[in-house]
Amino acid sequence: MSEIVWRSTGDYQTNSNIRRFMNKHDIKTYNELIHRSTEDIEWFWDAALKDLGIEWYQPYSKVLDDSKGIEWAKWFVGGKINIVHNILDRHVQSARVEKTALIWVSETGEKRILSYQQLNEGVCKLANALQTLGVEKGDPCAIYMPMVPETVMALLASYKIGAIGVPIFSGFSPDAVKMRIQDVGAKILFTADGSTRRGKQIPIKQNADSSIDGVESINHLIVFKRLGINIPWNKDVDLWWHDAVDNMEPSAPTVQMDSEDPAMVLYSSGTTGKPKGTVHSHAGALVQAAKEVAYYCDIKETDTLFWLSDLGWMMGPWQIVGAQHQGAAHLIYEGAIDYPEPDQLWKTIHDHEVTAFGISPTAIRYLIRLGDDWVKKHDLRSLRILGSTGEPWDDTSWLWYFKTVGKGKLPIINLSGGTEIFGCFLSPMPINDLKPRTLRGPGLGMDIDCVDDAGKSVRGDIGTLICRKPAPSMTRGFWNAPERYIETYWSTFPGIWWHGDLAQVDEDGFWFLLGRADDVIKVSSQRVGPSEIETALISHIAVSEVAAIGVPHEIKGAGIVAYVVLKSGCEISDELREELRQYVGKTMGKPFLPEEVRFVSALPKTRSGKIVRRLIKRVYLGQEVGDLSSVENPEAFGSIRDSK
Repeated sequence: MSEIVWRSTGDYQTNSNIRRFMNKHDIKTYNELIHRSTEDIEWFWDAALKDLGIEWYQPYSKVLDDSKGIEWAKWFVGGKINIVHNILDRHVQSARVEKTALIWVSETGEKRILSYQQLNEGVCKLANALQTLGVEKGDPCAIYMPMVPETVMALLASYKIGAIGVPIFSGFSPDAVKMRIQDVGAKILFTADGSTRRGKQIPIKQNADSSIDGVESINHLIVFKRLGINIPWNKDVDLWWHDAVDNMEPSAPTVQMDSEDPAMVLYSSGTTGKPKGTVHSHAGALVQAAKEVAYYCDIKETDTLFWLSDLGWMMGPWQIVGAQHQGAAHLIYEGAIDYPEPDQLWKTIHDHEVTAFGISPTAIRYLIRLGDDWVKKHDLRSLRILGSTGEPWDDTSWLWYFKTVGKGKLPIINLSGGTEIFGCFLSPMPINDLKPRTLRGPGLGMDIDCVDDAGKSVRGDIGTLICRKPAPSMTRGFWNAPERYIETYWSTFPGIWWHGDLAQVDEDGFWFLLGRADDVIKVSSQRVGPSEIETALISHIAVSEVAAIGVPHEIKGAGIVAYVVLKSGCEISDELREELRQYVGKTMGKPFLPEEVRFVSALPKTRSGKIVRRLIKRVYLGQEVGDLSSVENPEAFGSIRDSK
């Protein structure tokens, strides 16, 4: 059992947003807070919405209607709302009108800072342009753009007129984009002439053209001139952003939406088959992001939130909706995190006085390899909250983030949930003491448990993460695939959401994640999560990253194969290979000695930083890997195939 390394004191305890909520409802302790919020979810969500100041055109008559089953629960019945009213309209009607809403920074040093008023005018002009083009309530509008301010405007303009925003990762191949816009039936595709990464031009428009070939639903491409480069042009379909938008009126009405009306379709990674279009409502997406940004990250209107993300990853829209609901500023970044110098992130945090910063464990492991001096070069005293999400941590990397970036003084708000809930099942809050890697406990209003294969609660041993009650932001099924939705989340334990993550709760009540349940390795009947093997190996001085998989073994049932990325300057050798095998045995016990340690130059991952272990296993077994559209660096499979 690990020890507490950070204790909550001072303003974290007395002046945080969650403490305000607790004081308002005479809640004295963290355990009482979790119990009340998960025991009576209808009370909690109603109370949270009032505390957060969520505004309605028409108030709801009932918090929750699960008469058609928990799988199809409806929230805030009868309520009329729009995300844009809450995150933009009400601010421009207040003293926040000239306050900074959005900061954009590129790897080449460009920047733009938009006030709430300026952002609102851009959104209104685009909303008017969309309606002029015939876009109506319920029409899907796909967004395949680099992280620039206009990308944010595209999402918010879609919300504003009642259309459905469909963010797509800007690094996807044309086939991956096509798969998504065909599935959702997008009428509009927002794109750009290009982008830059590591100083090289990325031909986004060319990819966009290929992605719509043969797609009958697309009426127009709206193209933002990011680079001013020559691009192919189809005058029957393509429209320059500036031609379509600039002369429009800078004001527009916001459409009143039913609380259950869809605002957004977010596609999951698709590493287990065809990508799944998760559907999120105006009320559900708003209240979950607002709750988490306010209560978990403690964002106030004086803060600047910077979560390193693309709009096509859940955390992109989550940051926009959550930060802007609070009237805070948020920062978006376009480019590579280590270009033109390895201190690019730390310089950005310093220059713009970022107060809350979020990143994935994978990105931190990469930054560790670049050395501590790049962090120490910059004054990061503006930071008061560190965040993370995307995958399980290892102790070594978590502690580096805590000590080197946070100087041992800042909490790491380690969130975990998923695209399908547009939020988190587990998360600490600023009032919590922390152990390395911990997610502390259930999210507010999220009735989470850790269970064995029979669905019985377990503590101490490894179990599977489930949710016993609905939440407002849970997907309203999959787009055009309701049966697949039921099969994916509700068929393992009927009436219970099966999330598929391996979890463990220690004797102090601290929660930890260990990877995906379908990645679990059973060695001689002993269950072990891949992250446990990976954590052991990463603590070795030579190791930078690891992916552990289970493979068939005649005697043990499953054997462990570890794919290892070494730190710079470390030489591959059979001696080191055996040293690492024995290191795992010493750390975890001899039954868990890897059968093989293979050295690779990189591990294949999704954009959100998740190592695609199931695909690595398929390569090891000589099977076809299938669709790779969700993998950010598919070339890494070459290293996996060639490894020995």
